Amino acid sequence: MRKVSLVLVGAFLGVGVSAVSTHTQLLSGTSAVAASAETYRQLSLFGDVFEKVRTDYVEKPEESKLIETAVNGMLTALDPHSSYMDAKAFRDMQTTTRGEFGGLGIEVTMEDGLIKVVSPIDDTPASKAGLLANDIITQIDEDQVQGLTLNQAVDKMRGPVNSPVKLKISRKEAKEPLDVTLNRDIIKIRPVRSKVESNDVGYVRLTQFNEQTFDGLKTAIDKLQTDIGNDKLKGYVLDLRNNPGGLLDQAVMVSDAFLDRGEIVSTRGRNPDETQRFSAKVGDLAKGKPIVVLVNGGAASASEIVAGALQDHKRATIMGTRSFGKGSVQSIIPLGGQGALRLTTARYYTPSGRSIQAKGIEPDQEVLQDVPDELKGKDETKGEAGLKGHLKQKDVEERGGSSAYIPPDPAKDKQLIAAVDFLHGIQKGAANVTKPSTPN
Repeated sequence: MRKVSLVLVGAFLGVGVSAVSTHTQLLSGTSAVAASAETYRQLSLFGDVFEKVRTDYVEKPEESKLIETAVNGMLTALDPHSSYMDAKAFRDMQTTTRGEFGGLGIEVTMEDGLIKVVSPIDDTPASKAGLLANDIITQIDEDQVQGLTLNQAVDKMRGPVNSPVKLKISRKEAKEPLDVTLNRDIIKIRPVRSKVESNDVGYVRLTQFNEQTFDGLKTAIDKLQTDIGNDKLKGYVLDLRNNPGGLLDQAVMVSDAFLDRGEIVSTRGRNPDETQRFSAKVGDLAKGKPIVVLVNGGAASASEIVAGALQDHKRATIMGTRSFGKGSVQSIIPLGGQGALRLTTARYYTPSGRSIQAKGIEPDQEVLQDVPDELKGKDETKGEAGLKGHLKQKDVEERGGSSAYIPPDPAKDKQLIAAVDFLHGIQKGAANVTKPSTPN
């Protein structure tokens, strides 16, 4: 039987959901294990409970919602990244794949039954309204968020362009909740931004991995080489900070852009024959110029694949703080017009064979930002290790999250400054760079 899946390596499902790509797997019907008698007994129990609720509950329930809630409960009990998407949510995700959708422009996740802002997306209603990472959304248009699924909350925040939506925000340092009214807009994700630093360094920021990321990266590199001149160009800063991930194939393509050979990443599922390996092809967009990759506590999944590949091959120096630590892959499996299943189906491994699940990428050089007093304590992410029900690794010390703060003023961005200074002082690569002896 053929199962067509969509594979993503994004850390969060939200208003700005991570994009997906097409991937096909072959399954053998003869390999299925027959359900035990106990399993059938439990399924019979579910049928009995469903029938009692359907016939005897004080108000007539919506039967389709009962089934949907039961399915979603089963999936969310597996790990933080598995869930059920109804038909509308699935359509929204497919739209997001193209890098354009209607909404507010925030990456969100669910924590303790509440919706938490992971990061606002640049130049969107959310960023312009001053929403911050770690803000808790407690109400949407005066409706309580607690009790809603993540998909339901996301759906309430979407709507017609220019229509208003009112959010009540709980912020750690604020004594009273904040009321914020935003007008929905078409969110056009520009996954790649670039500029010249110090007249001789190319700066490229990737905000997510959607269908436009690699093409945007190639365009940015070409422009920087033209603007600076290859002889004058000292190297590149690839900024992956607060990038929650996205398409697996785009992560592979971005890594391949700077590598001439070798493995980029491998994915390993439940069965050994499902292992996949992705390797680099000849061709380096940067033409051998040195690269510094910036990561922090908000860099996750696809970002960690890129950072891990370039670090293992000593093609780049990794700077900043420890990354998020999401080392799993989710397949989006269509359910015949009834929505889709978002299911964790594999772990991924860097070229050296390490899994960063609940551990993250440790930078070659740790660089801490000066966090304003009013933001201290709320700049740190919990990381994958802090998510309830996350996948465990045997005999591996888990590491929590790290700071995800980036100063709005580039002149105060110590990580960016350190990256540029580093490129001014090296000839090539990162082979002689040592990791900090006591990483935080």
